[in-house]
Amino acid sequence: MSNTIKQLPELERPYEKFEWYGESALSNAELLAIIIKTGTKEETSVQLAQKILNLNETKTEGINFLRAISIQELMQIKGIGRVKAIQLKAVAELASRMTKPNNYKKIIIKQPSDLAEMMIEELRFKKQEIAKVVLLSSRNEVLKIKDIAIGSNNITTFSIQDILEEPVRMKAPKFILIHNHPSGEPSPSRQDLLFTKRLYEAAILLDIELVDHLIIGNQAYTSIFSEIVLQMKAEKRKQKERKGKK
Repeated sequence: MSNTIKQLPELERPYEKFEWYGESALSNAELLAIIIKTGTKEETSVQLAQKILNLNETKTEGINFLRAISIQELMQIKGIGRVKAIQLKAVAELASRMTKPNNYKKIIIKQPSDLAEMMIEELRFKKQEIAKVVLLSSRNEVLKIKDIAIGSNNITTFSIQDILEEPVRMKAPKFILIHNHPSGEPSPSRQDLLFTKRLYEAAILLDIELVDHLIIGNQAYTSIFSEIVLQMKAEKRKQKERKGKK
């Protein structure tokens, strides 16, 4: 039978260590142990917390994997019941919300990274594709961010009509489409490129400008418009090289 938390030296107990040295002195397991509070007859809360951390198969996301893991997966660990699993997920959601600006309005999007950095933490761990429309003023000031849809496999499951409905209703002169790739790889697929072209053309007919289409992956993003520009420049270089060889 493992030692209980009370049998540990006082300054090695998570609560006491927190009080004496501050939160930054605690390991991830010790911080989780404070959340789950109690262990089992066989294991302390710290040992249970370590088992939770071991569910992170990739070992590359750090503690962030808790945002994507399900309640059912947590409950597979003996000693983690429904209430503790929900508590852990609630803390993960709070951490996610802390990364969001309190108010999107008045933020000006000067370049793709401005929006990507705002949205990456919210979208990078989603298990389904989610599309959002970011409405902009003529000065690229954020007017509104609206969820459009949750898809299944790719962007083509989203409706162009649904995407354009909000910019039309709000009379927004510009907008940016943003969606995630659950695989974590933000490179645009052929479907992403074709869909963006169709959306751009449809928006022009309504006198609305599609400023960009961003794809969010895991700690990375791609600007489709920037990607297209790079492809065009590469093609021009190849054409010059071919002419130079003649």
